[in-house]
Amino acid sequence: MASLYEKHILPRLVAYACGNASLAPLRARACTGLRGKVLELGFGSGTNVPHYPRSVTELVAVEPSDTAWRLSAPARAASATRILRGSLDGQSLTEEDGGFDAALSTFTLCTVPDAGAALAQIHRVLKPGAGLHFLEHGPAPDEKVARFQQRFEPVQKALAGGCHLTRSVEGMLREAGFEITELDAFYLPGAPRFESALSLGTAIRR
Repeated sequence: MASLYEKHILPRLVAYACGNASLAPLRARACTGLRGKVLELGFGSGTNVPHYPRSVTELVAVEPSDTAWRLSAPARAASATRILRGSLDGQSLTEEDGGFDAALSTFTLCTVPDAGAALAQIHRVLKPGAGLHFLEHGPAPDEKVARFQQRFEPVQKALAGGCHLTRSVEGMLREAGFEITELDAFYLPGAPRFESALSLGTAIRR
């Protein structure tokens, strides 16, 4: 059972951290090209909502936290996109096979307990040829930073709701059967490198 911290405090801390203005251009890039019926894994407080292109006709939000869903109310109310709350667990989606034209995941795969299972589910609900747009953090390319990530990860997980620092987004996507068609890997300027090795791109369901 989730603790008081996990239910009420952590979603607000995540909303604050993920609402950083420096991330807005990256969120806009991740949302570029989304169209039709879209599944968003880890909807959170709706930070991506202002960046949905007009080509998105419906957004199904996968968000287990009731607190985060309540925090997203202003963003949802201001959006021209129809937004529905879907499954609560990304590792076990109830949505139909091949029902989505695209999917979106931003800063979520680090925290899902079984990211491989969640990606397998996204692969299942996407139409063949549909893309998963992603913006995630992961292991640093610099060996010294990567070693620190490995040492610090238990602390990170305890403080940040299970957030991992060393999960390879590219590796997980390929293991789930996706073909990565666009990938930009970089450090977020001005942020600690052990937390800011980012991967932004698109992976296609074949």
